[in-house]
Amino acid sequence: MKTQRQMNYEQIQFDIEDGVGLITLNRPERLNAWTYRMSTELTDAIQHCNEDPEIGAIVLTGAGRGFCAGADIKDTFQARQTGTDGSGEHRPTDWVALIRESKPVIAAVNGASVGVGATMLLPCDVIMASTSAKFAFAFVKMGVLPELASSHFLVQRLGFGRASEMCLTGDMYSAEQVFEMGLVNSLTSPEELLPSAMDMARSIAANPPPHLRWIKQLLTENGSETDLAAVQKREGILLQQAYESPEHKEAINAFLEKRAPNFKQEN
Repeated sequence: MKTQRQMNYEQIQFDIEDGVGLITLNRPERLNAWTYRMSTELTDAIQHCNEDPEIGAIVLTGAGRGFCAGADIKDTFQARQTGTDGSGEHRPTDWVALIRESKPVIAAVNGASVGVGATMLLPCDVIMASTSAKFAFAFVKMGVLPELASSHFLVQRLGFGRASEMCLTGDMYSAEQVFEMGLVNSLTSPEELLPSAMDMARSIAANPPPHLRWIKQLLTENGSETDLAAVQKREGILLQQAYESPEHKEAINAFLEKRAPNFKQEN
């Protein structure tokens, strides 16, 4: 069953399908170039997904030929110099905190992913791409710098050398190239991208919601932690909560009764 939330979205589309929130950047005539309005709408849709107990995971993709061709130069960079960029009307969101504290987010990159269209992907839990996707961290070519903690996440995902190459050149890379580098988890044909992303989202969403959040928290806090005692302390605190959770009890009962666990009934 597919439902659509009735909201006044102008630059994204938001659907709910089989327990998955599907968010589509929807400015295809501009290759879904980023604006302050789009940022506000994305935040609203993700917050709705996080508040809806029927939604277990989120898929983020783009309409048309592009995923997101970077910031809209006319509506952001040029307008910023005249004070008409709309930033005062749309309060900036801490995108990294929003995504890392959110239910699992899968990015399904269908086309050009440039600038902020690339950095916004990096905090996501899984990045999938079609063979028609292209990626560029082209900030240096516009006389600006990487943002959204991309100077951290890109090094984590690719290593120092590859991250340096992509950011210092600002060049465009094919989906095949970034897959070999490790930037994306998987490649599909354009036709299979969204079905594959939705399948993964449904598979993830079948797991207990609190534990998904706890895992994300541990990966966020421990991913760059060099103090192993601190790593284990964080794990121990959340593991104890997991042991005491109704979802853990349901998993044990389901195993003993030789049936699939039903985590929905516990929430």
